[in-house]
Amino acid sequence: MMLATLKDNNVIKVITAGSLTTIQDFQMADPERFIPSLGYPDVGNNPLPDTASFIRNFREKKFLVFGELGLQYVGKTLADAELEPYLAICERLEIPVALHTGMSFPNTTYTCCPKFRTSLGNPQLIEEVLVRHPKMKIQLMHMGFPYLQETKAILNVYPQVYADIAVIDWTRPAAEFYSYLKSFIEGGFGKRIMYGSDQMAWEDAIPLSIKNVENAPFLSEEQKQDIFYNNAARFYNIK
Repeated sequence: MMLATLKDNNVIKVITAGSLTTIQDFQMADPERFIPSLGYPDVGNNPLPDTASFIRNFREKKFLVFGELGLQYVGKTLADAELEPYLAICERLEIPVALHTGMSFPNTTYTCCPKFRTSLGNPQLIEEVLVRHPKMKIQLMHMGFPYLQETKAILNVYPQVYADIAVIDWTRPAAEFYSYLKSFIEGGFGKRIMYGSDQMAWEDAIPLSIKNVENAPFLSEEQKQDIFYNNAARFYNIK
């Protein structure tokens, strides 16, 4: 069903995140469309592989992206010492890192993730990591929402950082999403914004989020194409 939705909406490349088993299943279904991304921590609570296995799995193309890193859900940030050896590998091997930022669904702390804190989603918490790893590419998932000024500060100083609009492009009221996105466009970050849906169980998220970008009255056609494809192609080296 999801594959049909992707085809119907002309989504030609998809970053799929999860455990090695999950992402390999997706890749087998459509190897040209799906780009495997190693999530952590995932729904199965699988631990990270050791660093040697991490490198081997990447070189065998079992994953090509590191993320979604939902560290906020377990009370951690990208600066956690556990992640440092993996980030060094990502910088050396040019593996893009996708980090959950911003907030989450209502009652997150009470229903699933007692260590979740909204404050841990502030993109400025990754600044020391960026200083240590200047060549590592990082994708701020959900565009740091609602940390507008903090996210813009990071994007302004660190050109290796991009941001995606996943989730906020279909769960937030259109006026709020447009106001947030427009601020980044006016700030000159139009070449660093990437489309995303974060579609998990809601297949209408894909057509709805695409429609919301297409209907944004302040975006030019060139800016829409940058968001939908060009920026991600540059970030992920998609030929």
